[in-house]
Amino acid sequence: MRIITLNLNGIRSAANKGFVDWLGASGADVLCVQEVKAQADVLNEALARPAGYHGYFHFAQKPGYSGCAVFTREQPDFTQQGFGSAEFDAEGRYVRCDFGKLTVISVYFPSGSSSEERQQAKFRFLAEFAPHMAMLKASGREVVLCGDVNIAHKEIDLKNWKGNQKNSGFLPEERAWMTERIEREGWRDVHRELLGDQVAYTWWSQRGAAYEKDVGWRLDYHLATGGLADTAHTAQVYKTQKFSDHAPLVIDYEFRP
Repeated sequence: MRIITLNLNGIRSAANKGFVDWLGASGADVLCVQEVKAQADVLNEALARPAGYHGYFHFAQKPGYSGCAVFTREQPDFTQQGFGSAEFDAEGRYVRCDFGKLTVISVYFPSGSSSEERQQAKFRFLAEFAPHMAMLKASGREVVLCGDVNIAHKEIDLKNWKGNQKNSGFLPEERAWMTERIEREGWRDVHRELLGDQVAYTWWSQRGAAYEKDVGWRLDYHLATGGLADTAHTAQVYKTQKFSDHAPLVIDYEFRP
């Protein structure tokens, strides 16, 4: 089973760069995307059902902002938009699809880089989302959270870690939150487990020549429960084509829902 996550930074922009054709050839069983930056009324059939996949969206109330989707070959047994947050469900940050005993979630954590106000919103999101993750973990289902978490967990997960210790995405509080989920609650960082100590970034600033020089951050994750994570065998960051400032994270599992 191939599951891919990708922050599109605008689905229409990504489509203009070949996203739909790539999806059709990707072999994905499920693709989780973030930052759709569109509303239902502007999506044509090619974007609502790219390459013939079924599309399930959570749009932000604010036009041109945020938004998540899950594209899947098979229709899910159950779908859910939002995780019950009065504040953050309005921003279109969560789509859940269930397939048999497997739950796949596309999630887009807030960024705090634009202002202190947004950083405080990010902290509120983390505080709300932690108990939701605990509930998912206790459900008895196999679950994978796929998406742009906007946190680099360890020093190896960004190029210039020394200079970013006071910047959003690598703050001690954010990293501690990730450590709590992974090392204490048992969520598995599937990409890092398969990487070992290799460097593999998924996001690059659009300033300067960050992409060309590989001055990046690993912000995109598969956070999975143990039964699913145990079956993961291959991971890659796809860089042959560039659809946005993020690259697709592709992970293959030997798992049948």
